[in-house]
Amino acid sequence: MTETGTRRPEWIGIGRVLRWLRTLRDDLCTARLDPLPPSVWLRWLPHGVLCVAAIGITIGGVAQFQHNGHLGAGPASLLGFAAGGAVLLAMWRPVPAWWLSTGGMLAGAITLHGRLGTTPVVLFTWPWTVAGIIAQLLVLLLLALRVRVRAAVEALAVTVLVTWLLDGVWGAPPHQSTSAVTVVLSVVVVALGTALRGRREARAELGRQASLTEEERARRTLLEERSRIARELHDVVAHHMSVISIQAQVAPHLVENPPDELRENLEGIRNNALEALTELRRVLGVLRSESPDEDAPDDPGTGPHSPQPTLDRLDTLVENTRAAGLTVTTRINGERRPMQSGVELSAYRIVQEALSNVLRHAPGATAHVEIEYIPYGLLLSVANSRPTRPAPPSPGAGHGLLGMRERAVMLGGSLTAGPLTDGGYRIFAELPATAPGLRPAPGHRTADPATGTIRALDPKDDRA
Repeated sequence: MTETGTRRPEWIGIGRVLRWLRTLRDDLCTARLDPLPPSVWLRWLPHGVLCVAAIGITIGGVAQFQHNGHLGAGPASLLGFAAGGAVLLAMWRPVPAWWLSTGGMLAGAITLHGRLGTTPVVLFTWPWTVAGIIAQLLVLLLLALRVRVRAAVEALAVTVLVTWLLDGVWGAPPHQSTSAVTVVLSVVVVALGTALRGRREARAELGRQASLTEEERARRTLLEERSRIARELHDVVAHHMSVISIQAQVAPHLVENPPDELRENLEGIRNNALEALTELRRVLGVLRSESPDEDAPDDPGTGPHSPQPTLDRLDTLVENTRAAGLTVTTRINGERRPMQSGVELSAYRIVQEALSNVLRHAPGATAHVEIEYIPYGLLLSVANSRPTRPAPPSPGAGHGLLGMRERAVMLGGSLTAGPLTDGGYRIFAELPATAPGLRPAPGHRTADPATGTIRALDPKDDRA
């Protein structure tokens, strides 16, 4: 037991070394494809610069090995092309390129070791040649830009270790040592590449977070608008159910000596209406605002105990908008008549949101509201002229069109929005008063799908 206890720290140390070697193998013994990310504006400029640098490194390396190192044309060309090829390979496979550059340096240093000092006039740069230093720095930069920080630090450590073993341990005859400058520049290049990679990843993550935030904001705005529609729908349905209950309660008193069957049926209708009303309030009552006794700040008189707004309050809405500084003109075509509660409420909210958008996004513009009563529904058009000055930053979420479109689609209608040729903007909605799919009779009026203007239907027009 004591012998095992004394051996345990040794085995732990060996295990740590083995794990470190396995990690080193996984990081640096790989040939995975990792191309250089292209620039947005100058797409091929980095590739072109690296290609020119690779050609210069190859020519300089061959000349240095052949003339100063007195190597033959074959070995000098092989070592020079290894350095230049490593730079080109680093654009796609940085880890194998680092091995090629380091291995080429090691082969050149061993080959030149016996030739150093034979020409005392010229001191050869050893163990790194000038071309080899430039190639190694470029490869380390491209490596640090694409791999994890741990792998870049490991490559730097191996470079420093090989340089120290060659120049510090093995040594050589008199030469011009390049160990110190290579180590210092390698550390600077790896630190620079790691910092640039971290900055690029931070910007990419920031872009992803901004995109997710925008999507969440749009989703939240849509859900809030749907919640608001649900609350208003609750009020509309509750009103009608209350009317049904009261009518069923009063009906027996309007008939002299009503039969028992009639009383039972009317009592059943009243009970069912009250039960449905109770369930409706229980399910949708939670959608009430947190301050149910307060009116909406932008729409006075719309508290929970106030009647839902309809087109009868359009004049009040327009006057409030004019008081805010917007010039608004209105036009109502067709025979004005009461519509269904949902249609009236949605039409009012669409006009309200459209005028609010003009106030926020088109300062100095004039707005024109046109409402057309047609036999099968209602047409709305809110258009504004070109703004006279830039719009200030808006604190809103910027998704008002989502809510307007939701209201139109809920009723089986449609809503289109887009810029006009004169620089203005138009929102056009078609709200049917009947079930979707019913065709209007010939001669009715509808919207031109190209311009959004209200026009009369041709009796032969199949688009009705």
